[in-house]
Amino acid sequence: MKNRFKNPLGRMNIKQQMILLFLVLVIPLFGLNAYGNSMAGQILKRHVTNAYIELNKQNFKLINRDIETVNKVTSTVIQNSQIQQLDPFAEVTVLERVKNYERLEKMLISFSQETDEREPVYYSLYVYDPDNSYFFAPYYPDRRKAGVYFFSDEKEKPAWFDEAVAMKGNGYLKRMANLSPPVQGRQDQETLSYVRAVNNIYRGGTIGVLLVTNLDARIGESLSTVSIPDGELYFTDWDDNILTSSVQGMAGKLELPPEADPGHSTIGVMDVITSDFIYVIDYNYVLQQKLVYKVPVKTLLAQQSEMKRVIQVISVAYFAVGLIIVFYFWQSLMTPLQKLAHFVRRYEPGNVVPETPYRRRKDEVSVLISTIYDMARRLNDLIHYKYNMDLKQKEAQLQLLYQQINPHLLYNTLESIYWKSTMEGNTESAEMIKDLSKLMKISLSRGRDLITLGEELEHAGAYMNLQLNRYDYQFTIRWDVPEALLANHVPKITLQPLLENAIIHGIKNMGEDGMIRVSGHLEGDRCRVVIEDNGFRPVNYESIHRLLHDDAPDHSLGYGIRNIQERIRLHFGSRYGLQYEPGEEGGTRVTITIPRTEAATITATGQEVS
Repeated sequence: MKNRFKNPLGRMNIKQQMILLFLVLVIPLFGLNAYGNSMAGQILKRHVTNAYIELNKQNFKLINRDIETVNKVTSTVIQNSQIQQLDPFAEVTVLERVKNYERLEKMLISFSQETDEREPVYYSLYVYDPDNSYFFAPYYPDRRKAGVYFFSDEKEKPAWFDEAVAMKGNGYLKRMANLSPPVQGRQDQETLSYVRAVNNIYRGGTIGVLLVTNLDARIGESLSTVSIPDGELYFTDWDDNILTSSVQGMAGKLELPPEADPGHSTIGVMDVITSDFIYVIDYNYVLQQKLVYKVPVKTLLAQQSEMKRVIQVISVAYFAVGLIIVFYFWQSLMTPLQKLAHFVRRYEPGNVVPETPYRRRKDEVSVLISTIYDMARRLNDLIHYKYNMDLKQKEAQLQLLYQQINPHLLYNTLESIYWKSTMEGNTESAEMIKDLSKLMKISLSRGRDLITLGEELEHAGAYMNLQLNRYDYQFTIRWDVPEALLANHVPKITLQPLLENAIIHGIKNMGEDGMIRVSGHLEGDRCRVVIEDNGFRPVNYESIHRLLHDDAPDHSLGYGIRNIQERIRLHFGSRYGLQYEPGEEGGTRVTITIPRTEAATITATGQEVS
């Protein structure tokens, strides 16, 4: 069945195919480049976001650790006996109040001093003193970094004081104004404070409010450990009110995208990627805190954009260089191939082949051109050789015909002598002449190499009759070959040399005790003819095996059987040939194996000749 598929490129010449191949290679490259840049941007965003998530977690832990440290210190301060014994209504002398005030101030100042070169936080205690018992202490608007402040007027009471008392001893973060040390050039300085009410653990009630200021500086140290190019860091409460940030002067409510709402989740980390920013948010509802990273996508992808432009420039340069390379290869490869195609089209066997071009090249093109030109020359030589061989074959056939005249003349002469001897009454001589005539007739067999097994048996029988009459042998020969095998083909003159060996090397001197048996049978697709004698002389079967199967045998051991072996294998293959082995009743058995060429029912006939 013919293949109906037609290659569409077959209608294009090599030049068009090369251009198409170049475009097929280049266009997907640009497409993959664009797709790769897009995917690289998304992958970069995701990887950077994942990195910032882990960084945010660590940063949030550091901030919470600092706040927890402050909370523990406030617990220590609250449980201090001097704080618990503070009572503005107690009836003690002014001197005792002054001493108590100094002890409290020194204690709070000591907690406000840092030993690890970090930014200090300031612990201050605000106490409501309606009777103005601590009149010598500074009143509320007075500011200090750390200390004890008493106020007696409701108007002086801070707005967050009652809020802290309502929290029942729980601390919380709050931005406050004018509590941190004044900074030059800025009047309304704000600070992040930790607020916690001080309750009397013995009598109940509220002693005052403990205020820890300058926490924005402490948390700012943790935020400063994170470097985000053009990014912003915000520490907010649960309602997104900015407590502190990496942006100076940033206050108020932080605007977040709607996707940044944690919903019913209380603790976790989330990320939101918009077209302009990447938001990484670590939140804790229990602590009412959030840590927000705001990363601009433009800055994040700036290096990638620069790399993208470089890749685009390289791609354009690659395209230009590719065109130059294609043009070069066209001149280097296709021009010689076009000339070669022109030579092949106009070449006819027998024509003179010109000199091979491009011999100085060392590449495959030169090999191809040289091979085709040399092949054309060899084809011319083969044509001349075949012409000469045809002439010699005709001469040999004529010579063979001349040589066959003499054997046919001898065969016809023997036939004439046979009839003359018969007419004269010399029957024994006539029979010998007749057998010799058969021997020559089958040997000629009209030039055929293969004859039927029946013809081969007739040839062998004629030979044995000649030997019996010539030497007056007394041995017995038994023919036991089925008729079904007689039409099988066999190389001519196969049995006669084997029978001759059986006589000479087996039973020659045994007289009437000698016997030769020729039998045959079928085994599947094989025909086997067996010649077996009962001779008593020892036989070296190993030497015979080497003679039959070695590539370079010793022909002194017997050239005849080697010749038979080679002729059988030449006609039928290496699966067939001769096999020598000891006979069942002594002597030697030789088996001839040839392919079955005629299928019929096997029937056996026997004949005995003495």
